[in-house]
Amino acid sequence: MTKKIEFCPDGEKESVGFFVVEETRIAGISYLLVTESEEDEAEAYLLKDLSEDGEAEARYVFVEDDEELEAVSKVFAELLDDVELEL
Repeated sequence: MTKKIEFCPDGEKESVGFFVVEETRIAGISYLLVTESEEDEAEAYLLKDLSEDGEAEARYVFVEDDEELEAVSKVFAELLDDVELEL
């Protein structure tokens, strides 16, 4: 069973539900690979945790930097060798 999280983008009042496909930590930063659906051809997104140590809730943002997106997606592709990622 896939874990589902609620994500509320900055400036928005309503949250969006995402299914966590995989998670990893790179250079002390936590990343999540998430989808909006559990379907085979679902859109995938990378989220980066910006919360400080000791904060009660994680603060995730979408990874938008092209170099960071490419590097992190390669790590997830290795972790999920049976999944093809197109970000």
